Amino acid sequence: MPSKADRLTGSPGRLRRGVRPAAKPRAPATKGATRRGAKDKTPRSPSVWWGRLLVLAAVALVSAAGMHAWVTLKSLPVQRITVTGALEHTQAEAVQDMVQSSLSGGFLNADLQRMRRQLEGLPWVYQATVRRRWPSSLEIHVVEQLPIARWGAHGFLNHEGLVFRSDKQGNWESLPLLTGPEGSAPALMARYLRLVEMLAPLDLSVTQLRVDARGQIDAELAGGMRVVIGSEHFFDRMQRFALIYRRELAARADEIESVDLRYATGVAVAFRDTSQVAGL
Repeated sequence: MPSKADRLTGSPGRLRRGVRPAAKPRAPATKGATRRGAKDKTPRSPSVWWGRLLVLAAVALVSAAGMHAWVTLKSLPVQRITVTGALEHTQAEAVQDMVQSSLSGGFLNADLQRMRRQLEGLPWVYQATVRRRWPSSLEIHVVEQLPIARWGAHGFLNHEGLVFRSDKQGNWESLPLLTGPEGSAPALMARYLRLVEMLAPLDLSVTQLRVDARGQIDAELAGGMRVVIGSEHFFDRMQRFALIYRRELAARADEIESVDLRYATGVAVAFRDTSQVAGL
């Protein structure tokens, strides 16, 4: 019969019914640990809130200063207009007066493109550029038209064959006179420039160049000689003229009234003495 001790402890590896095993000892709690998910309810320091308020105040101050500066700049008037360029036919004062209507909005709102269009509408202005110069100035650079020839009674042609007009008096008689139907100026200017190039080695110059409605071209040279070129083969016919002039006509240039190049080969020459007509 088991002893009292045996009844309490039981055999090794077995436990008596109804007796619980001893619980394992808990690890000591770490000092300062908090329950998972618990929020830190420590109140913020007043200095943090003051710092944030100071940052917001500084941002607001900078924004206000920037807006004030922008409004001031927009309302700032143009205080100086400088006009540059080689001006011979255009007055700087006229340029300054022309752009006044575009300055009512102040320095920043000045319409520079409108100014440029207004200035290029002046008779002798070929090109204009307008730039802002801080803090309150405008710089205008003007390139004047370069008249190559006269066109009609009061018109002129520039190097691109564009017509511009002026009522100003001047010594324009020395410029060659080009005439032709409306719209023919650019093509006639191109012919004129080529003619000048081809006649320069012959010591000849053009005083008049005309084209009619059928496209017939004739030129009058210094000294009175007329050269009838026609409407076709401009370059070939002028080459033929240059060759015959060097070989046959240069010695008698003062006697020649006209040279007609409208032939497949050769030329017809009329002399001022009507009894002389030559076919070369």
